[in-house]
Amino acid sequence: MGPDGPNRPRRRRKGYGAWGSAGQGPWSRPSHGSVRFRSSSLTERLLIALVLAVVVGITVGLVLPRLSPQVSRMTGGYTATGDAAQTLGSLPVVDRPRVHRHYNRDSFGFKQTDDDGDGCNIREDVLARDLKNVRYTTQGGCKVASGTLQDPYTGRTIPFTRGVRTSSAVQIDHVVALENAWRSGAADWDQARRYRLGNDPYNLLAVDGPSNQEKGSASADYWLPPRAEYHCDYVARQIGVKAKYGLSVTGREKDAMLAVLHSCPGQPVPSG
Repeated sequence: MGPDGPNRPRRRRKGYGAWGSAGQGPWSRPSHGSVRFRSSSLTERLLIALVLAVVVGITVGLVLPRLSPQVSRMTGGYTATGDAAQTLGSLPVVDRPRVHRHYNRDSFGFKQTDDDGDGCNIREDVLARDLKNVRYTTQGGCKVASGTLQDPYTGRTIPFTRGVRTSSAVQIDHVVALENAWRSGAADWDQARRYRLGNDPYNLLAVDGPSNQEKGSASADYWLPPRAEYHCDYVARQIGVKAKYGLSVTGREKDAMLAVLHSCPGQPVPSG
């Protein structure tokens, strides 16, 4: 080999050694200061590695149960206690319901009944129940003209004013969506029973309009309210409605509900 081959002696840089200080080459013994520097650097690296390990462990513990149902079961993510969890356990699980008729929202007769005989439909009754500072269109009437909603789904304070362009800011949500109820057993009911569910105040909440639109007919495994603090109450009410009317849940829906209830031990089913 020539002088540029692999056996060519390594040149020592003038003035700087392997440690970056004058007079220290790769074969020279580091000064005490350099030893302290290496020790400090090693400690810092160990601390960084420890912090990263903790962060990764926490991330894995939080994310994996959501990504893998099997991991969640192994880690207890689908265990829950309390009335809501026990009631959920009593619901039938039907993953592939046999529905022989197409869903028809009108079959539930929403706003077609007046069970309390006040001359107003259930939308007006729910607005009057859930809004504050309620004003009516006529004195002694029951049609709501305005009010303020403390929205459970978003936590926002929403002003309501009746009008073609303003009424949709506050909408009435079926907590158990009617299409979900249809697939969960209501398709086989008679009209009277479907009308009761469609106009039951227990299954109705005044909520933020855009959130209601976003939810659509989704069950708990596909949609939960934006406000995480309301998830437990929301799921517990869905369970209460399904128990009241003998509706089923799917396996995924049940797992999603249990995952929510896992974070709120002892969660009750709402009364009403």
